[in-house]
Amino acid sequence: MSAGSSTMAGPQPTVIELSDRQQRVLKQLLRRQTSTQRLVRRVSIILAAADGSNNEQIAKRLGLHRESVRQWRERWLSAAAGLAAVEAKESDDKSLVEAIAAVLADAYRSGAPSCFSAAQIVQIIAVACEEPQASGLPITHWTPQELADEVVKRNIVESISARSAGRFLKRGRSQAASEPLLAEF
Repeated sequence: MSAGSSTMAGPQPTVIELSDRQQRVLKQLLRRQTSTQRLVRRVSIILAAADGSNNEQIAKRLGLHRESVRQWRERWLSAAAGLAAVEAKESDDKSLVEAIAAVLADAYRSGAPSCFSAAQIVQIIAVACEEPQASGLPITHWTPQELADEVVKRNIVESISARSAGRFLKRGRSQAASEPLLAEF
């Protein structure tokens, strides 16, 4: 390597090879006003990788971490055969756009398991929709702590924090307009 070379030492990542159609669709996604910022960033990574830039160069240019660039390059490479199959099978770009967007979408994350069953959630929301006076409470609106105490008292759940009860309280509030939508004559 010459002293004036701008390439970095170390293993070069696998170059992404795009068909003309894939490149056209990616550029379309890049310009589309409804594309999310996240999708635009990922499309930019793929296009730069296809132009021969390494992960470090792409990361610097886009203001990203090198590992993020590596992840999206690998994701694209592992999906390349499937994308080629979609491209060969479908003549319209819509299917290819959907397939590319799926490859560049966030991976499913399961998150923490739910603490409450669907039946318990329905019952908690039902209590939140009731008037507190129906439970013998001298208040006009539920507070998170009072709702938590009431659902435990009714044996709907063994325990629940006031914070969790507050989330159900927000869900239980009516989404209807507070004022009539039709004028009275």
